[in-house]
Amino acid sequence: MRIWPSRTRCAAPLPRAVPGTPVHGEERADSGQGPRRWIVDPIDGTANYVRGVPVWATLIGLAVEDKVVASVVSAPALRRRWWAAEGAGAWTGTSLLKARPIHVSGVSRLEDAFLSYSSLHGWVESGRGHGFGELMRTVWRTRAFGDFWSYMLVAEGVVDLACEPDLNLHDMAALDVIVREAGGRFTSLDGADGPWGPNAMASNGLLHEEALEMVQES
Repeated sequence: MRIWPSRTRCAAPLPRAVPGTPVHGEERADSGQGPRRWIVDPIDGTANYVRGVPVWATLIGLAVEDKVVASVVSAPALRRRWWAAEGAGAWTGTSLLKARPIHVSGVSRLEDAFLSYSSLHGWVESGRGHGFGELMRTVWRTRAFGDFWSYMLVAEGVVDLACEPDLNLHDMAALDVIVREAGGRFTSLDGADGPWGPNAMASNGLLHEEALEMVQES
């Protein structure tokens, strides 16, 4: 039984619902131009989806100029949803009526931190493998929750750091504002704010600079 529409069909209703607003996505060429645009990943965690692992989600973010101002992350197989809007906080729940606010952790030492990541291959290929290995050895605990889920766990305060060495805009845009509105920080591995770089680090903010310093290219 199909539990989710095809990747192409997932994003198709958005231009009809908000005609004239540009859309950037994984599956199609960008549509239109303008200061506002939707950034969509129909299925983040495709390999999980194909293999029957329930960690996959639809990511939808709204960017105005160079800032993501609202987003929703919907993971139906996990029966979870997260959303945020600039100035309105970050939330999770099955509906607006059952929503609860979320906030990052207060862990302030890397030695006490919980780190989530996706895989090790990209770290070696990026030239940041040694630094990432040192980060893994420094923190209290590591687990490869992977994809969108790592960043939602940061926003919920369950883990304290998440990072990946090779990402696209559609992988990151919806995650960025949720982490920030939960009180955290979202940057590239070079420290540039937002989801515009080719990689990402998200944290509770307290650990960010020290962790960034450790994963610079050797």
